[in-house]
Amino acid sequence: HALRRNVNLKILLFNNRIYGLTKGQYSPTSEVGKITKSTPMGSLDAPFNPLSLALGAEATFVARTIDSDRQHLQSVLRAAAEHEGTALVEIYQNCNIFNDGAFEVLKEPGTRDEALIRLEHGRPIRFGADAANGVFRAPDGELFTAAVTPDNEAALLVHDAHAASPATAFALSRIADADTLHHTPIGVLRDVARPVYDELMADQLATAAAHRGPGDLATLLAGNDTWTVD
Repeated sequence: HALRRNVNLKILLFNNRIYGLTKGQYSPTSEVGKITKSTPMGSLDAPFNPLSLALGAEATFVARTIDSDRQHLQSVLRAAAEHEGTALVEIYQNCNIFNDGAFEVLKEPGTRDEALIRLEHGRPIRFGADAANGVFRAPDGELFTAAVTPDNEAALLVHDAHAASPATAFALSRIADADTLHHTPIGVLRDVARPVYDELMADQLATAAAHRGPGDLATLLAGNDTWTVD
């Protein structure tokens, strides 16, 4: 509800795919089959995709970053801080006690370039060694990754974080595979302007005060819809 109302707050979601502070139970982002203290035979729940959930709630700012990538983390947090309204940032964070290595594929030098899709507004979405791979849109509207060739380079998807419709941002949020994390977009998926709930409410209160004078709580509580019980 905060997301759809665009309340002026920033939400940092630290996702380590486990309940670490309560000693290792599975969480809403744990993968199917995850063996934990509370699921000794493996989790049966399909995990939430936090970014998809936020976009479905009409969030005006949605992003993902990684705790160990200081430069990227700082840039995303700065963009979230500058956003007017609710900003949700999912931060992949390692839990070295109860779920160590959950995001290693996104952090290790030998795998991260192929796994991470770094989103930059206004630029074609390319990734991998020498930016050899890219993101494309299929005829049915779904997004997919493929090697970039001279024949398909013109069809590369150009990232538009400010698009009015959240459809493409939602499709980008669905690329990440819950089991292997190949391939995982990071960066700002959506950043659009919409009136801030707090400001709209303040305007309503100011308008009401200007037209009706100061509020009268006693009159409100003992208005027309009251009854006297003998």
